[in-house]
Amino acid sequence: MIEGMAERVIAACDGASKGNPGPAAWAWVVADSDEQPVRWEAGALGTATNNVAELTALERLLSTVSRDVPLEVRMDSQYAMKAVTTWLPGWKRKGWKTASGKPVANQELVARIDALLQDRTVEFVYVPAHQVDGDPLNDLADRAASQAATAQQDAGTAYDSPLPPPSTPSAPKARKATGARKRPGASAASSSSPSSSRMLKAKYPGRCRCGRSYDVGEQIAKNPDGWGHPECRVTA
Repeated sequence: MIEGMAERVIAACDGASKGNPGPAAWAWVVADSDEQPVRWEAGALGTATNNVAELTALERLLSTVSRDVPLEVRMDSQYAMKAVTTWLPGWKRKGWKTASGKPVANQELVARIDALLQDRTVEFVYVPAHQVDGDPLNDLADRAASQAATAQQDAGTAYDSPLPPPSTPSAPKARKATGARKRPGASAASSSSPSSSRMLKAKYPGRCRCGRSYDVGEQIAKNPDGWGHPECRVTA
């Protein structure tokens, strides 16, 4: 438990799923006043979705940092961030139902995070993933989660584990897209070939294979890694 610190703590968290659902893991990293990583941890989840991995990463981070420590959390998952900030109040008012009246996905995880957010100061900061000059703490969390998902082994400073190897500009994009773009309820287009011209409006926020995110309602198209921007589609 990180506690007894008067100044704000800067941290990042991320999740990974190799198949969505597939072998998954979570990771968080906490930095010092110079934004250099001082503690990190990653944990295997077995088979899980990318959204479960992202939410679990946030839940583990909040469980690690004491409530009396002001916290800045950097994330590249718009779903996880919006779930616990934008959508949560409405879900609770509707008895944990969505605007369409369906049960909220991952309700238990979201409810635990909601409880952990009570009576504490937390600022959420969205950081785009896989940018050349992107956030280094988020990049570390991303690499740690991906490595733990592949190996299905826990790691981190508590385990005297070495830092995950640096990522290349291209490899993480394929990894993240594979783990997050095949959305439930994406209609018959989800089974189409990579060269399909079928487009639809996104039912869930997500991230394209190019590393940029898309929001609910945006036009998306099938590509070899899942779903993303039509202009990023690769035809056969």
